[in-house]
Amino acid sequence: MSFTFNKTDIEGVYIIDPQVFGDNRGYFYETYQKDIFDAAGLKYDFVQANESKSHKGVLRGLHFQTRKPQAKLVRVTLGEVYDVAVDLRKDSPTYGKYVGVLLSEENHRMFLIPRGFAHGFVVLSDIAKFEYQVDDVYDPGYEGGIMWNDPEIGIKWPYEGELDLSPKDKLHPALKDAKIAFGMKDGRYQVL
Repeated sequence: MSFTFNKTDIEGVYIIDPQVFGDNRGYFYETYQKDIFDAAGLKYDFVQANESKSHKGVLRGLHFQTRKPQAKLVRVTLGEVYDVAVDLRKDSPTYGKYVGVLLSEENHRMFLIPRGFAHGFVVLSDIAKFEYQVDDVYDPGYEGGIMWNDPEIGIKWPYEGELDLSPKDKLHPALKDAKIAFGMKDGRYQVL
């Protein structure tokens, strides 16, 4: 089994194409193999797996954890989403920049987002199931977020029509107002 690790314009963020084996019965592919990821320099210990299901037009994000930031390996098993990672690392030359990728059940792509990023996605298909592994457990006491349509970040969401956001996601501040920046403390990224 193998993976193609595609670097993006932001250091540490990867779009990953797994090797897919298919025939008239369907397909098979591995979504993660620690030894292969480690050999590629992507050393993560994923400790929690999550799944969400959303309908067309749902936008979730842009979220992060302040004191227990999470690296994420995300993929879509049903439908299609546009997935985004925004760099919030204080010393990064790409602070405030984003990478976006289409993830779908057809392309089998995965998106690896390291700690120190805000994350969000919009559903483009009628229904989408979104699965992700994280390297730290979720803690509701450390939730954070920035505005999904912050003009300074300038995310080009490929969706026309009314978006469906949670009440909480409608209230996130712009990045400049939130003054959020991750830095290294105690050997890991967290909000400074």
